Amino acid sequence: MSELDSRLRAVCDMAVAESREAAGRHEYDGVVQDLSPEGVRAGLAALGKGAPPDDPHDAAHLEIFEAATRAAFGELELHRRNPLAHLNNLDLACYDREYAPEAERTAARLAHLARWPEAVEGAIASLDRLSAPVAGALLGAVRGLAAGVPEDADEPVREAALKAHARLVEHVEEASRSGDPDASLGAEGLALLMGSGDGLPVDLGALAARADAERDRLMERLTESCAKLDAAGRPPLETARELIRDHPGIDGVMDAARTGAERAIAFTREKDLVPYHDGECLVGLAPESRRWAMAMMCWAASGEPDGPSWYYITPPEPTWPERDIEEWLEVFSATTLPAINVHEVAPGHFSHGRALRHAPSDVRRTLMSLAFAEGWAHYAEELCVEEGFAPDDPRFEIGVWLEALIRVTRLACAIGVHTGSMTVEEGARRFEADTHISGPAAMSEAARATFDPTYGRYTWGKLEILDLRERARAAWGAEFSLKRFHTAMLDLGSPPLGLLPNILSTTQG
Repeated sequence: MSELDSRLRAVCDMAVAESREAAGRHEYDGVVQDLSPEGVRAGLAALGKGAPPDDPHDAAHLEIFEAATRAAFGELELHRRNPLAHLNNLDLACYDREYAPEAERTAARLAHLARWPEAVEGAIASLDRLSAPVAGALLGAVRGLAAGVPEDADEPVREAALKAHARLVEHVEEASRSGDPDASLGAEGLALLMGSGDGLPVDLGALAARADAERDRLMERLTESCAKLDAAGRPPLETARELIRDHPGIDGVMDAARTGAERAIAFTREKDLVPYHDGECLVGLAPESRRWAMAMMCWAASGEPDGPSWYYITPPEPTWPERDIEEWLEVFSATTLPAINVHEVAPGHFSHGRALRHAPSDVRRTLMSLAFAEGWAHYAEELCVEEGFAPDDPRFEIGVWLEALIRVTRLACAIGVHTGSMTVEEGARRFEADTHISGPAAMSEAARATFDPTYGRYTWGKLEILDLRERARAAWGAEFSLKRFHTAMLDLGSPPLGLLPNILSTTQG
């Protein structure tokens, strides 16, 4: 693992948890970020010092991340209003994946745990603008941190960590009762957060209109796909809600995911859709600390020795109420799981992770735009429809449109909630009207907008990639190919969306 340049290091110091896990910068193992007011001020003051990288793209990439850090911690002060950064700072699950010998990871986990009291002090000092909706939405996650505390920790360390954790829970509980009822960033705040992170000006009105147009396009595609199965012409969401009831039992979920992942990798290799087809992707039960997610990719990160990437799956627990089991299993239906497989594995996140390992600079391997990462994986789903994945089974494309409708509704809901044009309850009703989910699931999706204001990144990133693909077709003419287009993007790592057009000036390799 190469030593980071001091200017890049200053950005990573303001994103310790992300740098450690997603980029594999394990010099941060056992380290907590100083998210106290004083620590944040010091971190911001360290940004931008030193010469930029020689490569013009890398220099622009780094400058965008510096601007994004200043916006998030300086202008918007998200560390004062959102526990997410503090949750990530405390999370011990990053040591579960086998990126290093067990003894080394155990030592790092225990060193990290020993610094929980320090991290909690910083969190409580900073979180003085925590709104009631955000506190309520994340209270369960804050409480759940205790499940990751290892039983074999020295008793004084364990006791001090749990006592500190209890103080944080109490602080968030109080905010859930008495915090500001308004969680919105405001239109200017949301536009700043999105635009600074990806080096693009953001017109929220235009983006909301585009979300509506994309919703309409997806509904048309869903209607067409459902018609292949349902000659009676029922409403497409009604057909979809019936289809997702066809799913494996608890004992069959893992095998279905494993078979689906193998099929996605084979299809991606056969069509040669991405620049690299190396690496190993294993499918297994998610570590206990990560079982809030039904399916997720934990890739072999670019800053660490190569090893298996893990496609983690979480079946429901047999002890759950029957209705909860059924709703959880619907995610693994024969209609929706194949779309999730291509998103998480190939040509989605697993394939992206392999490309990151081959990226030519520390900046590209380390600083990752989530809008590009999630946009790429979401784009991969529709790409597979275009390229003929499961051509004889309309359920695959139906699943793609269903997933896309959830993602585009997230974008509309985030804009609505943070500009004040939509309440969370109205957002939940939009999820019920425009997607196949309803009830508590719809409310949960809408509430996520309060603490994850950029969760429309899946659709935003996908739309930017699709727009760029048409520009590349026009610019490259007969020399255009999907492989060339995808390679040019992925060679940039996980670039800010505003830098994607740089690929149009690349020559045919």
